[in-house]
Amino acid sequence: MLTLAILGFLYDRPMHGYELKSRITALTGHVRPVSDGALYPAIARLEKAGMLHRHTEPGSGAAPRQTLEPTPAGRAELLRRLADPEQSEITDQIRFFTVTAFLHHLADPSRQAAVLRRRLAFLDAPSSFFHDGAGLPVTAEREPNPFRRGMLLVARASTAAERAWLTGTVAELERPGGAEPAESPAHGGNPGPRNARPTR
Repeated sequence: MLTLAILGFLYDRPMHGYELKSRITALTGHVRPVSDGALYPAIARLEKAGMLHRHTEPGSGAAPRQTLEPTPAGRAELLRRLADPEQSEITDQIRFFTVTAFLHHLADPSRQAAVLRRRLAFLDAPSSFFHDGAGLPVTAEREPNPFRRGMLLVARASTAAERAWLTGTVAELERPGGAEPAESPAHGGNPGPRNARPTR
């Protein structure tokens, strides 16, 4: 997820490490904090792999700034990962929102729709935070514990909202001509709710 976020934000535009960390923190950091100890080694690995390029720009003070941007190989890797996300990037809500934050970079609306359809298929599978003695998912109506019931009700509402958005967006993408390019969420913060795996 960190690699995807690094390549995605830098695909939007070159930036230095501190700004990149701020963007990633705004996207996922409230749930999964991004430490310097994770970010900068990841940047170094991508540089070593030939996916990032670092160049020096004059700073506002005396010290110059190191600015990062993806190489052609880095851009190609981002597009590959967006077109064919790993299953964990479909089933994990935070990972999926990281994918959707940059999905506009795929030029083909049908490939964008295919990714969203995978998420829809996952949401349509029965699931719950809790299961009964027979191993069946527990619904809010069957849960006597008010706190667990609240979890299930909130998750149900979140899932319904996400399913409605996915269904509408897939239909829009599959219309002749596809969808109009959306404004990049890279600089705008949250892409959606940050709860754990939705349940019905």
